[in-house]
Amino acid sequence: MTPFEVNSSIRTAGSAMFSCHGQGVVRGYAIGRAELLGATQIEVSQYAISVEQVEAQQQRLRDALLEAEQEISALVAQLPTDAPKELAALLGVHSLLLQDPNLRAQTERYIAEHLCNAEWALHQQGQLLQAQFAAMQDDYLRERGSDIRQVVERVLALLKQSDHSPAQVVQVASPPSAASPYESKILVARDIAPADMLALRHRHFGAFLTDLGGPTSHTAIVARSMGVPAIVGMGGMRTLIHEHDLLIVDGFTGEVIINPSELVLAEYQQKQKEYLSARAKLESIRDAPAITLDGVEIQLLANIELPEEASEAYAIGANGIGLFRSEFLFMGRKSLPSEDEQFEAYRYALEAMHGLPVTIRTLDIGADKMLEGEQTLATNPALGLRAVRYCLAHPELFQTQLRALLRASVYGQLQILIPMLSTLEEVIAVKQAIVAAQHGLKQQGIDYVADIKLGGMVEVPAAAIAIEPFAANLEFLSLGTNDLIQYVMAVDRGDAQVADLYDPMHPAVLRLISHVINAGERFTIPVSVCGEMAGDSSLTRLLLGLGLTKFSMHPAQILDVKREILMSHSYALRTKLASVLNRGERVDSALLH
Repeated sequence: MTPFEVNSSIRTAGSAMFSCHGQGVVRGYAIGRAELLGATQIEVSQYAISVEQVEAQQQRLRDALLEAEQEISALVAQLPTDAPKELAALLGVHSLLLQDPNLRAQTERYIAEHLCNAEWALHQQGQLLQAQFAAMQDDYLRERGSDIRQVVERVLALLKQSDHSPAQVVQVASPPSAASPYESKILVARDIAPADMLALRHRHFGAFLTDLGGPTSHTAIVARSMGVPAIVGMGGMRTLIHEHDLLIVDGFTGEVIINPSELVLAEYQQKQKEYLSARAKLESIRDAPAITLDGVEIQLLANIELPEEASEAYAIGANGIGLFRSEFLFMGRKSLPSEDEQFEAYRYALEAMHGLPVTIRTLDIGADKMLEGEQTLATNPALGLRAVRYCLAHPELFQTQLRALLRASVYGQLQILIPMLSTLEEVIAVKQAIVAAQHGLKQQGIDYVADIKLGGMVEVPAAAIAIEPFAANLEFLSLGTNDLIQYVMAVDRGDAQVADLYDPMHPAVLRLISHVINAGERFTIPVSVCGEMAGDSSLTRLLLGLGLTKFSMHPAQILDVKREILMSHSYALRTKLASVLNRGERVDSALLH
């Protein structure tokens, strides 16, 4: 099935109506005129060189890499105060890639071995790296392949300039000469690099549409921070849309309607009006407690990757941090973060939450999320040495993190979360490691909180099925539904051929979630969901019906979920779902309303 549904056999600019489909990564509606961003893909020439010319081509490469790095540094230095913090982080990733000695060394080697020009050698090396990222199972890391492509294209543009050929990475079309009745501009692009996003931010686009990308692409990340509707992964959409076409963007369904009829336009204008009104009303519940109609208080927590995101979570009214993914402090760097560096990061997050609980997950690395310079020889890395297994196999690394966590505990309400538990022996081993870290700090006279709560992530079906020993030996549980669903359904979410089988509503998945929540109630320990299910407001009533009282999600999703909670009756939902789960039937969404 293609992403395009053409509603007219003739495509004439400004006349025929048709629609394109992609993945809506930021909800909302936008109506406006298309503004096309020039494709960033640069045509790369290949020509042979002599041995005597090798050094000159290698020097061209080094000069272009340095110039590109200087451009990025200048952009970072000139970031406006109101720029989304995500931009600085994304530009930093590009800067690190440009400084990577492997990129330069491998490209220089290719020049020497194949006696070719610098452009072709860099293009070939970039293709190889992109293929390696595309093969990764982790959504976030797979999207980082776009960083490689964008960095390579930036350097290729500079190489083309040094070869006295015109090149332009970003080509923004001029605004229309005639006044448009639709002031909103909708940016249409093959992809949008973070540097391009920064340059375009002052234009106040109403929506972003890209041929490439996914939920963790730059476009999605920055669009979320700006609250702008975005649809990604639209295939060859950019080649079908003309400059100044009238577009309707539906961030809920992932549909873009090009040159709509008056009837369709009027329909979406009304939808947009109603949506904006509803969003304005959401602000009124920002400070309201999340309590169901029958008086059940629900905790709404935030998921973060970086310590500075804790401030955003606190501002939106989160009840705490339900998941701080500490691995992002370790990834994309040539050396491991020191104990002091980790301590400062953890302390920052704890202080930013002003005494509210902050749950920090210990290093969840392994499989396709490898540290710099490491490789795995496992036949199936997803089932190999990862997460808690990795930490217990690397005690020095684990001790450094535990010491940093313990030191930071005096600055707030810290909770430690163990990822990917599958046996009780792993819990015992982690507790012993914590005792060892405490003993070391005590000998040095360093303060720490002695009674930090320890919890476990339920991501492996074995842990969910035999949950009782974990509930008896831990102080809280967190359901990682992303991996749990993947393992239960034997589905790789990154594989398009089976992606439709990734089903959070499958009876087996719901039974396991219910089983874990019920165990938490029996053992009187809290259970949260920190996977994507928690932030999907269309599943809020389902989770309430399963008995969930703690949701952890991206801060931008909290108000939508809170709205559903305020309009729900928890006991009635539990009653409706109980008999359906017992029969192993699929839940009809109508049952929840």
